[in-house]
Amino acid sequence: MTSCQAWPEPVVRVQALAESGLSSIPSRYIRPLSQRPSNTTSFTPHNPSQTHLHHDLDSGRGHGHVNIPVIDLKHLYSEDQVLRKKVLEEVAEACREWGFFQVVNHGVSHELMKSAREVWREFFNQPLEVKEEYANSPSTYEGYGSRLGVQKGATLDWSDYFFLHYMPPSLRNQTKWPAFPPSLRKVIAEYGEGVVRLGGRILQMMSINLGLKEDFLLNAFGGESEIGACLRVNFYPKCPQPDLTLGLSPHSDPGGMTILLPDDFVSGLQVRRGDEWITVKPIPNAFIINIGDQIQVLSNATYKSVEHRVIVNSNQDRVSLAMFYNPRSDLLIEPAKELVTKEKPALYSPMTYDEYRLYIRLNGPCGKAQVESLASQS
Repeated sequence: MTSCQAWPEPVVRVQALAESGLSSIPSRYIRPLSQRPSNTTSFTPHNPSQTHLHHDLDSGRGHGHVNIPVIDLKHLYSEDQVLRKKVLEEVAEACREWGFFQVVNHGVSHELMKSAREVWREFFNQPLEVKEEYANSPSTYEGYGSRLGVQKGATLDWSDYFFLHYMPPSLRNQTKWPAFPPSLRKVIAEYGEGVVRLGGRILQMMSINLGLKEDFLLNAFGGESEIGACLRVNFYPKCPQPDLTLGLSPHSDPGGMTILLPDDFVSGLQVRRGDEWITVKPIPNAFIINIGDQIQVLSNATYKSVEHRVIVNSNQDRVSLAMFYNPRSDLLIEPAKELVTKEKPALYSPMTYDEYRLYIRLNGPCGKAQVESLASQS
């Protein structure tokens, strides 16, 4: 894949900046006034037993407290078809109306989730020279990084990250994964296995809800052995001026679907809803699921990816783990023929995921500009 081999400017580690004791952030991190995190709808804590979201939205504007849907997967494989159907309906509604939802009783060990967060927090607390051994480049992103996109002079996000490949197994190279702490490689191998399995179940539910064969989306992504999965671990350091910057710029995820393990104690993810940004309140031991651009294409925009961003704060840093569930990079992705009709023709031309994500690697996060530009060209 054609891509840039080096970053356009010397890389600055945001964690090192934050720990230097500075009282104001460098100008490279200051957002234009219109992009600063001010227009925000607050959240209300959810009762985890409530799986249906009650919200009051009028013309896209939030009133009062809202949060993304929370869905209990406990009855997904129940012999009681009524209970199973209810889970499927809740997922279908969340995909159509929100593009974001949380899942509980998802089958991944809570201890494993906790361990995964802990080992990565420990990695980011290693001395800088240890982390720099894993410094990445824009050609693959694999490794320790601090920026996305190679536009010279771009406004930067207040975050560091570690990116690694997990699926297909041929791309998994544990020597590129941190050796410190010693348990990290084992924990992440087990964690990845559980999360990829969960991703398969969710793709199956989405396929059924779209009226397709239950293995349609999995096969469109390359099948069980060829599907792409990669992990991005985000570290958002404390920031002395959190009202001027963002931890991650507004974007929709370019891949198929994202399974996010948020920080247990510090909220930061915001989802765009009409003209406002809703701060997501994570449920304990839940994953946050969101639809990416490739499922928007495959579903012919029945399901849409949703713009989201991350805010930072002055009191606490945050760690989150995003597992991206993606098509095999050389497969053509286009609307499912079963979802194309005379009344609703194909909205997108065929394109490989490799071709699609090159845009992100060059330009960085750009809202929903990329997927919207595809629709206008077809």
